[in-house]
Amino acid sequence: MNTTLPPLIDPFARAITYLRISVTDRCDFRCVYCMSEDMKFLPKKDLLTLEELDRMCSAFIDMGVEKLRITGGEPLVRRSIMTFFDAMSRHLETGALKELTLTTNGSQLAKYADDLYAAGVRRVNISLDTLDDQKFADITRWGRLTQVLHGIDAAQRAGLRVKINAVALKGFNDVELFDIVNWCASRDMDLTFIEVMPMGDIGNEDRLDQYWPLTDLRNQLATRYQLTDLAERSGGPARYVRLEESGQKVGFITPMTHNFCESCNRVRLTCTGEIYTCLGQEGWQDLRPALRNTPDDDAPLYEAIRAAIGLKPKGHDFDYSRQDVAGKMSRHMSHTGG
Repeated sequence: MNTTLPPLIDPFARAITYLRISVTDRCDFRCVYCMSEDMKFLPKKDLLTLEELDRMCSAFIDMGVEKLRITGGEPLVRRSIMTFFDAMSRHLETGALKELTLTTNGSQLAKYADDLYAAGVRRVNISLDTLDDQKFADITRWGRLTQVLHGIDAAQRAGLRVKINAVALKGFNDVELFDIVNWCASRDMDLTFIEVMPMGDIGNEDRLDQYWPLTDLRNQLATRYQLTDLAERSGGPARYVRLEESGQKVGFITPMTHNFCESCNRVRLTCTGEIYTCLGQEGWQDLRPALRNTPDDDAPLYEAIRAAIGLKPKGHDFDYSRQDVAGKMSRHMSHTGG
């Protein structure tokens, strides 16, 4: 590991310390706000190998990345993925990496929870939008709620701290708001609500019909709880409140109603080696040539990463105003990694 490299600083003096890397665009669910039911996935030959993912992430860690979040698609459906987690654990042992974590739909956690803990993972984010069996089947198209609940049980038994991520969807889980909050409190799980973002073609679904602003959600919470704003951050864009009656922490990720770009410390890497320095912009750079053309020399890769960070924009363009979906991204969320 090279410990003498200067840190990654973008044009707006923001230090880049957080990398979200998609290890696959494939998923065993087909959530209606994320992808179409007949998704065309990348040919497996186009994906970075696990060894290439290791080298890529290690280069970012050399340059000051301290938090690594593994995403997808569903990261745990990638064959031999624990080999990659085990490899990344060496950076935890040296102290160069402060946190190794993942975002998952929970479907494979019953199988992998103990192995993840052994690799140094201490917390996971689980995407779960409803506690109703039929509604869960409807929104995921292919998923089974009981499988995810068993995964949550396994994660907690293994010692993993669980946070639930729920996409706020008007006309779908708005009626479950207090049920979800109370369930998370009963399981000692933190909870973050996320506004639906305009990412990719999702077939017959309408973004405007789905959109439930978190300002409205928060106002509903305030009818039943006293909310105290918290200054803490978890390294991502969420802003947190404490529900005084239960003591639990609830987060809000609000790309549509509140632009959180001023403190952005993260970039995203796809499973094919493309770096996106902003989730809400189309701009990207391909790091594969620098990775593959000089397999025994990391200097060109460092240079390519630094050049990409030099193009990071100030903020995103998401907007639902004027009853139109402005700033819509052509790529699916599963491509960039959430």
